[in-house]
Amino acid sequence: MHPIFLSVSLLILSNVFMTFAWYAHLKELNGKHWMIAAFISWGIALFEYLIQVPANRIGYTVLSVGELKIIQEVVTLSVFVPFSLMYLKEPLKLDYLWAGLCLLGAVFFMFRSKLT
Repeated sequence: MHPIFLSVSLLILSNVFMTFAWYAHLKELNGKHWMIAAFISWGIALFEYLIQVPANRIGYTVLSVGELKIIQEVVTLSVFVPFSLMYLKEPLKLDYLWAGLCLLGAVFFMFRSKLT
């Protein structure tokens, strides 16, 4: 499997864990003490790191750190928006579109030297 495809696939999976670690406690553990939410979130985040670290190491064999970071940001927003809408039942905002367009601009500028 190509390193970029493998890296992006692993980053998507790690972001699912990261998003749950960062935000699911707002819905599921809202009535619990924050310390309980923190420990549960850390436990979830462990799985995120076990996937994210290999993803970045694999990606770094063919991409720069800056390219990896921009890909990570695009993946983060791509995972967060559906999570926010479907899991947290947040309303869809036009700001998600604007943020996505800004990220597309960042992707263009980060990878434009490879496009020529």
